[in-house]
Amino acid sequence: MALLAGCAPAPEVRLHASAEYPQRLSDWGVIERRGDRLVLGEDVLPYDVNTPLFADYAQKLRTVWLPPGRSARFDADQAYDLPVGTVISKTFFYPTEGGVAQAAEGWDGRIETLDLARARLVETRLLVRQAERWEALAYVWHGDEAWLSITGAIIPLPLVPADGGAARTVNYMVPSRNQCASCHVTGQDGDALMPIGVTTRQLNRGYGGGPGNQLADWQALGWLEGAPPSSEWARNADWADPDESLAHIARSYLDANCGHCHNPAGRADTTGLWLNAHEVPLRRLGLCKPPIAAGQGTGGRRYSIVPGQPDASILVFRMADDDPATRMPEIGRSIVHQRGLSVVADWIASLPDECAEPDYAGALAEQF
Repeated sequence: MALLAGCAPAPEVRLHASAEYPQRLSDWGVIERRGDRLVLGEDVLPYDVNTPLFADYAQKLRTVWLPPGRSARFDADQAYDLPVGTVISKTFFYPTEGGVAQAAEGWDGRIETLDLARARLVETRLLVRQAERWEALAYVWHGDEAWLSITGAIIPLPLVPADGGAARTVNYMVPSRNQCASCHVTGQDGDALMPIGVTTRQLNRGYGGGPGNQLADWQALGWLEGAPPSSEWARNADWADPDESLAHIARSYLDANCGHCHNPAGRADTTGLWLNAHEVPLRRLGLCKPPIAAGQGTGGRRYSIVPGQPDASILVFRMADDDPATRMPEIGRSIVHQRGLSVVADWIASLPDECAEPDYAGALAEQF
């Protein structure tokens, strides 16, 4: 569960109180750099997700650590309620060629394949479960160490596009602690942060595309209680699997990139547009649904999703825009995710071109 560099032992995880957060990431003992490798702390477990959140083509190494003897309770649809003392990390990096960052669609997620001689580390984000609440921290990498950033940062990053061509400068955003709440809060009080990707739908897979199952691994470690038989576990689409159905991968993409806000308990619940994967009524998903609030965010379009007509759909318009005033998601990206846009547009184009049918939702529900 920990990758050793040479003969040096794995770091020991050290918890810190809210008023005593260290300036250096290595003081947590969760992850540290040793030469051209990242080393995980003792009993820190790397994990992978089925459908990743897009963040300007940054790749992510995800880890979780639970205090000894503690466990999470299985939940079919929501993020797990992890015990006090849990530390989740997500390290953002780019593969490089000739020292220049490259936009890449995927990575196998395995720490042993991450060679820092051919990668640029940008930041590591922590979610720490304190007794009162979850708290979010961002550490920015400078050389062999990452340093705490309370106010966030904008990092100009030359990036070669995914389809090749000349590098363009991307303004990579390291979030402030307050900005983390934009994605991680539940409800409207702005204080109840929660993890996003630690869900059954996202963890139901083998680590790094390998055999086995991460949820079964958690059970074997005593980290997960109350799970039903594996045949009942929901699963988002594997973003790297070409055999996934178009509807499944599009709905999973919207779940991973939009559903944490657009759900009945999220920050965007008042829009009436719910994009989480287990949402069933297609009207809530936006099919033939006018927006509650009009304005430039509609691009002059009438409905969130016009079946059969992606170019007439507000959802596609906002995904295709990089203007901060109209793009969706609002933060976390500054450029358009071309594959994500294409998947969602193709799925909308595949829907029967009809908004007038009274039982339209019932006619399409079987797709999901």
